Amino acid sequence: MKKAIFYLLASIILFSNCNNTEVKIKKPKLVIGIVIDQMRYDYLTRFADRYQEGGFNRILNDGFSLENAHYNYIPTYTAVGHTSIFTGTTPSNHGIISNNWYDKSLKESIYCVDDSNYKTIGNEGNVGKKSPHRLYTTTVTDQLHLAQNMQGKTIGISIKDRSAILPVGHTANAAYWYDGSNKNQWITSSFYMDELPSWVTEFNTNNKADDYLNSTWETLYDIKTYTQSRTDDNIFEKNLNGQEKPIFPKDLKKLRAQNGNYNLIKTIPAGNTYTVDFAKAVIKGEQLGKTKFTDFLTVSFSATDYVGHRYGVSAVETEDTYLRLDKDLADFFSFLDAEVGKGNYTLFLTADHAAVHAPSYLQSLKIPAHYMDTKKFRDYVLNITQKYFNSKELIENVSNYQIFLDKEKIESLGLNKEKVAQKLADEIMNFDKVYKAVTARTLQTTNFTDGIMNSLQNGYNQKFSGDVLMIPFPATLISSRKGTSHGSGYSYDTHVPIIFYGNGIKKGRSSKKYDIIDIAPTISNLLKIEAPNGTSGIVIEEVLEK
Repeated sequence: MKKAIFYLLASIILFSNCNNTEVKIKKPKLVIGIVIDQMRYDYLTRFADRYQEGGFNRILNDGFSLENAHYNYIPTYTAVGHTSIFTGTTPSNHGIISNNWYDKSLKESIYCVDDSNYKTIGNEGNVGKKSPHRLYTTTVTDQLHLAQNMQGKTIGISIKDRSAILPVGHTANAAYWYDGSNKNQWITSSFYMDELPSWVTEFNTNNKADDYLNSTWETLYDIKTYTQSRTDDNIFEKNLNGQEKPIFPKDLKKLRAQNGNYNLIKTIPAGNTYTVDFAKAVIKGEQLGKTKFTDFLTVSFSATDYVGHRYGVSAVETEDTYLRLDKDLADFFSFLDAEVGKGNYTLFLTADHAAVHAPSYLQSLKIPAHYMDTKKFRDYVLNITQKYFNSKELIENVSNYQIFLDKEKIESLGLNKEKVAQKLADEIMNFDKVYKAVTARTLQTTNFTDGIMNSLQNGYNQKFSGDVLMIPFPATLISSRKGTSHGSGYSYDTHVPIIFYGNGIKKGRSSKKYDIIDIAPTISNLLKIEAPNGTSGIVIEEVLEK
């Protein structure tokens, strides 16, 4: 009897120990953060049966997909999206409130990464005078460097400068972007280095861009099979310069001179292929994933955004771009297997924002949609200040759906700034394209816990944002009636894919609601490092192996 009790107790202890034992997971040698510019979540589902096994479907089937992931702030622009992904927080904390915005202290419009303190490395031009100095928090890549005592390498690449610079933060070894026009070079800033590495110079010398541009863009498959898109010849898309209609085929060799020469590569699917070419060169040239330290590479695909803006959400060009990107990703993943090794890397794939269907197209279907005339709106605002305060000199700037007041002028007239701002917020509600309006003071003193006003509050930065902020009606743009854009807090702009894959990641999917700012703390947890210093997101526990 005593022996039986002994064995029973031993079994219970052994079982308990087994349940409490975590599987020790080795850290990845390389983390890759992939951002696809302007990718809507439904591009995964709309084109699902056309994707091959090795691209999107590989990471969907073998990784963890968040099917209800959203941006939780306004505005949904490129610089803001890339920053929020890697900082784990919103513009209210990290300070990047748009691509361009009005600087209240300088009293001029500024660009998010411009910095005249540095020079271009790679050529004698000015497009390399950049740095992340306007980013006020750390990124997950910064934290990885700090955790490893500045060992390991963190590098960002993209055709767009802001998409290369902002993800890798302040301590990056390098950020590279493409200088097109007549230059055709991948360049960087003296913020990072004094001269280009030899492998970058060699890549630029190989001149792959001409191979892509001296060709014709035709659909990957028979154009009749593109049933998820509108007919190729329609009135809702912009032409390339030199084309009478925005249709296939597109003779790139003939059109390049009229479309910025090498800049044309940004606006075609080959721009993504070219980015993969450079990503491979980075990994080989810098020997990423080859040491005992974890390296981090951020890769942003920008051609999808240029194509989307020009042709819109439902264009054959957009569908073809994603089918070709799928092939590029399959090629890149196979390269990672061979160069870094299966099980040695972790990646996530997401987007910096999504996009709305062209409002003109929605209008043709009798769906409410609008275009806002910014000059008409500014005149409307000035008439308000004239009517109630007998002056048209109280407005310093109107941009990004924000009004900046001239506080010195208001004070000189003996007016109260808060009363002027509130009167403007009340009165501009009568403008036909404005759906909601609120003062900065309200955002500072009221806590909006959910909905679109919460998104506006998350995007509001007390130091940099305006005095009155507006939200237009759904499906409202200030661009032309052809093509599309983004920037709102509505689901068509906020709903994006988030897929985790590789070392330390479970297989599965979830329809729970998560925010884009949850990526950075999740990757930080996987790497067992401190999260970025402004993080307001959460760790997505269900994606991580334990």
